[in-house]
Amino acid sequence: MAKAPLEVAFAVNAGNWPDGLEERADTAIASALKASKAKVRSVSEVSVVLTDDAEQQGLNKQWRGMDKSTNVLSFPQLEPFTPLEGLVGDIILAEETVRREADEMGISFEAHFTHLVVHGFLHLLGYDHIEEEEALQMEGLETQILAGLGIADPYADS
Repeated sequence: MAKAPLEVAFAVNAGNWPDGLEERADTAIASALKASKAKVRSVSEVSVVLTDDAEQQGLNKQWRGMDKSTNVLSFPQLEPFTPLEGLVGDIILAEETVRREADEMGISFEAHFTHLVVHGFLHLLGYDHIEEEEALQMEGLETQILAGLGIADPYADS
């Protein structure tokens, strides 16, 4: 029996995003899906939305009560760790914050973008990093996924 597909809907709302990120997001999500061993029950969709700090700040304030921009927001539509079907959720990234963080860390914009897409997708699946044990599990999985994509461990110096 063929595996049900996980579609990635990609949109650019605002910001000065470089070309080639749609393919990078598709690859990151496919790698995270495989490594997480999440099951896709039926045709499913994840949306990746690229925006700017102003829109991200508004979303962060509305949904998290934090009046500031952030690098990535994830809005899951399924119960944690359940088989994927229908709309899995949204991953929203803020261009200026992603760019600034990449510069501060001395890594490429593309590597940081990929990390944040993986991070956001794992949140959609149910992973979190509030408790130390959860954080170690999530960060370990992120590191494994990124290594498979040729990206250095983003937590190596933390």
